[in-house]
Amino acid sequence: MSSAQASTVDARSGPDTDPTHVSAARRWWILVLVQISTLSFGMAITSTNVVVPQIRGALALTHDEGAWIVTLFLAAAAVATPLTGWLAGKFGWRRFMVTTLTGFTLSSLACGMANSFGSLLLARVAQGFFGAPLMPMGQGMLLATFPRRMHPLVLMLWGTGAVMGPTLGPIVGGVMADSFDWRWAFLVMVPIGVLTTLLAAFALGDQERGNARRLGATGFIALAVCLSSAQLMMDRGHHLDWFDSTEIRIELVLAICGGLVFVANTAWSRKPFLDPDMFRDRNFCVGLVTIFLMGAMSYTLVALYPPLLQDLRHYPEATIGYLMSARGAGNFLSFGIVVACTRYNARLTLAVGLVLQALAVWQMTLFNINVTDYDIYWTNLVQGFGFGLAYTPMTVLAFSTLPGPLVVQGSAVFNLLRNFGSSLFISFSILVLVRSTAENYAGLTAAVSSPRVALNFTRLARGLASDSVKSLSVLRDEIERQAAIGGYLNAFAVSALVAAIAVPLAFMFTEPKRAD
Repeated sequence: MSSAQASTVDARSGPDTDPTHVSAARRWWILVLVQISTLSFGMAITSTNVVVPQIRGALALTHDEGAWIVTLFLAAAAVATPLTGWLAGKFGWRRFMVTTLTGFTLSSLACGMANSFGSLLLARVAQGFFGAPLMPMGQGMLLATFPRRMHPLVLMLWGTGAVMGPTLGPIVGGVMADSFDWRWAFLVMVPIGVLTTLLAAFALGDQERGNARRLGATGFIALAVCLSSAQLMMDRGHHLDWFDSTEIRIELVLAICGGLVFVANTAWSRKPFLDPDMFRDRNFCVGLVTIFLMGAMSYTLVALYPPLLQDLRHYPEATIGYLMSARGAGNFLSFGIVVACTRYNARLTLAVGLVLQALAVWQMTLFNINVTDYDIYWTNLVQGFGFGLAYTPMTVLAFSTLPGPLVVQGSAVFNLLRNFGSSLFISFSILVLVRSTAENYAGLTAAVSSPRVALNFTRLARGLASDSVKSLSVLRDEIERQAAIGGYLNAFAVSALVAAIAVPLAFMFTEPKRAD
């Protein structure tokens, strides 16, 4: 029997298998490290969205230039994420995590100290590249370190960082921008980065060092071209009117060609970039489809709510952050029951979590322009509860039958599809928002274009304006607001539909045997 086969057998030998031979005390230090590092990267993703308007004003940037601050971060993260498994096997856990955390900390400092658009973009690329491995590496280390019977518990605890990071990001970014300026949205992550770097040097060993296969350069380059091109296309499409733009057409061709080359390389190459054995595991493949669809629930609402509340309701950044914290509160509530529910019936728990998300987001489609803070809070609370209830059993099921040596690499692919799904659905939701708003505006304008309707509104608006010209201006503004809220409701409907489509996937998993 070869060493690779022996490792696979060991990884499958039972629920208490610990292929990394880490002491019980050190496991919990690793969990703390993973929680904090995952939290910081999640904050880096979403906190910037809140402060981009302030950055544009401070550095005299156009709207398109401001969009690059977010786009290049995501593109760099998309390229770096699939490298996680290979780099961990090449350098070992300690060296890789210390290097990654050091780079993430220094690049966060550089973002906060940037005085020009070029230096800020360069720092954001570095921040995305060094930060991308933190989530998949953290999840992979936990799954490889803790015995299988403890996976529901540790994934629930890890979820406090994985889920709370994107939720806390807008809150921290908004508070820092209001209290100081946009730079502190980045600088606040520097002390966290220093702490986690020291903790990684203490808690981790050289697990997996020297286990990396030879890098499949062709597969990696093809995947990097595919993902970066797709990311740029999705993020910039609505700015450039999609396929009317030459840039978008080129990015589409590159994404398709890169994807085809990567699939061919994985299937037939003697030295593929990703181990094809992971794609022969049924639970893992179903998990990839599920996490891709759940990506729509990860960041889409976080991206849609701030402009809705800011532009249509004129809420300050800090208030928006507090309202969005309801999602995090829902996550915390779910953590109290998700471990017991997952151990009882993981598939049913996953299905219930997806149904709750679908119902909560569908309720959002019934909002109107006068939606109350209470309605915003409780729907986000239920959606966050459903997401937290679904994420842990879905992850446990996806990795329940995957061999131990493939866990870190599988975690990289898993998180890659989650982030890719989030980017795709955010871009698609913005497309729905923009197109629906334009169509609603045209329809409402036609509906009130008759002189009778216009004059009637002029009479009703007499208390708001002193003459008919100003009253008609009020009418135009109201049409724009109503058209925009209709666009947001259509975007919410897309997310609700995706959550509903994902429900049947819960019963396609093979339920693992419960450990005694």
